[in-house]
Amino acid sequence: MTARAVAGLFKGPRYLNETITQMDVIGVGSLTIILLTGFFTGGVMTLQTFPTLAFYGAQSQTGRLVAISLIRELGPVLCALMVTGRVGSAIAAELGSMTASQQIDAMRALGTDPIKKLVAPRLIALVITLPLLTVVADVVGIGGGGIAATSLYGLSINEFLTSVRDGITADDIIGGVIKPICFAVIIASVACYKGLTTEGGTVGVGRSTTRAVVTASIVVIVADFFLARGLQYILGMPKN
Repeated sequence: MTARAVAGLFKGPRYLNETITQMDVIGVGSLTIILLTGFFTGGVMTLQTFPTLAFYGAQSQTGRLVAISLIRELGPVLCALMVTGRVGSAIAAELGSMTASQQIDAMRALGTDPIKKLVAPRLIALVITLPLLTVVADVVGIGGGGIAATSLYGLSINEFLTSVRDGITADDIIGGVIKPICFAVIIASVACYKGLTTEGGTVGVGRSTTRAVVTASIVVIVADFFLARGLQYILGMPKN
């Protein structure tokens, strides 16, 4: 299904308006929850790690720890899970309802390919917006960690930001963008597939929605391990 959606991008018709609408629903609609998740994740990381670092006299490296953890791991994974819960469930429920009410069959009867009309725009929208949401979460999370470090522990904001700049590398940023792109494909593929294969009428819509969220979340977490390991070799990140 995903391969057909990608192949359909190279030939018409192309549903640009639908894609833009989905980008608004997925990207702008998820912004609030992403901001909250990123900010408080950064704050909690500082809250939990600063005392340990201070014990070893390394409290000046708090910003480095927060930034690396968010950009490499927590930012992409948490954003993907939040978007899965909010957007993945909505996609599965919407397409499941259309399948149960035979709207998908009607589209095929009228000569419209539901893969190109429904799946491709959602896939493109997620691939574009999830990396952007992840970057926002990373920036806000670092800001939340900085606020926690300065207000709770009296760490200088300049010291915090200096450790952030010293800790982040180009490879970290590249890896932090590659992950959400892969996660976006997983979320869109699982949610659309579960929605389009809904059976059992309206009762089946609920089952498809639940299965879509659970399956996508598990696949994202499993894929994260292999992506992290692969990026270590591809980008030359530390392996030990």
